Amino acid sequence: MNQIVANVTRIDTIDNLNIVEFEFQTTKLKMMSLDLSNITVGQKVVLSVKPTHIAVAKELSGMLSYSNQLITTISKIEMGELLCTISTEIFSIPLQSIITADSAKRMNLQLNDEITLLIKASDLSILDVYHD
Repeated sequence: MNQIVANVTRIDTIDNLNIVEFEFQTTKLKMMSLDLSNITVGQKVVLSVKPTHIAVAKELSGMLSYSNQLITTISKIEMGELLCTISTEIFSIPLQSIITADSAKRMNLQLNDEITLLIKASDLSILDVYHD
């Protein structure tokens, strides 16, 4: 499970739906949540996302609906028969994506390639909340 420490910067709520914005270093992230208890603007949280919920783009251009787009480089590739694990690092935080081996081959992913990690707002969740 990938983990990112971030600060809550904004919460928009209508009925039970919440859109929460975070600041991760100099990068803004967004999360969609139906259940949001005891979270306030200014709090530090640990966000999590499964490696299978991070898509990978190479030579990305155009507009996408993905709220969270993180540009990074590939630091390690582990190619299996069916799946491929892509390891990266952003602001010294390790992040992994698991995609199909066929996709990795089709994209010709290589060590040190610049890629964009794509995370839907609905795939990001709060794992833990720091209490001062």
